[in-house]
Amino acid sequence: MYLFTLLQAAAPQNPGQGGGWTMWIMLAAIFLVMYLFMIRPQRQQQKKLEEFRNSLKKGDKVVTAGGIYGTVAEIQERTVLIKVDGEVKLRVDKNSLVKDFSETQQQ
Repeated sequence: MYLFTLLQAAAPQNPGQGGGWTMWIMLAAIFLVMYLFMIRPQRQQQKKLEEFRNSLKKGDKVVTAGGIYGTVAEIQERTVLIKVDGEVKLRVDKNSLVKDFSETQQQ
């Protein structure tokens, strides 16, 4: 009984009228921040990766998602044949290619 009396005394007698709007504004602000810092950059990165995969050409130096470095030898609709070492060639899915090292690799 004593706990109920304390809770009743601690509860506000007249709840604020604008409380609902404040909650919606805060939710919208949280969504906006999540969009600007998480969703938008990820979409830009996916678009850039898709452009890279569509612009592949023979002789490009690439790396796969598994960390295999190679040079593009042949391109088909969904797969790419990469030359890994000497005469070793691997056929991989285009979606497994994640980076282009044609310009950055200097030896």
